[in-house]
Amino acid sequence: MRSTPEPSLLPSEYAFSHHIRVRFSETDAMGIVHHSRYLPYLEETRVEYLRFIGQSYADSRESLGDSAVLEANVKYRQPLKFDDLLTVHLILAATTGATFTINYLITANDNIISTAYTQHAYINAQGRPQRLPAWIKELAAQ
Repeated sequence: MRSTPEPSLLPSEYAFSHHIRVRFSETDAMGIVHHSRYLPYLEETRVEYLRFIGQSYADSRESLGDSAVLEANVKYRQPLKFDDLLTVHLILAATTGATFTINYLITANDNIISTAYTQHAYINAQGRPQRLPAWIKELAAQ
């Protein structure tokens, strides 16, 4: 059972947002964005968030190791279509000693498209979990 809060439906409750334009290649035979394309949208937003807070992904990997995705969940509410401009809202929702959870809200044209969360852990070169750095815990407390 998931112990972190459900993603909020209010964009104002998110710490960061990133805009992405839907490309034709991301749509399926029905003309809507294929469900598998949502995870890359989340990943792109995470990388931009790190850049925004002054922790580039490359620097983070070098100093902390890899941030492995342990769990990903997307709840689809409305479809996205080619050329839609979507906004992915992100907030660091929770931390434990070795994991952190990010919540997302995807909107387009003033509509809620989906909610999502991903859970991560930093791992060293041997694949062993590492304790989270203080700055991640501080972000989650804000």
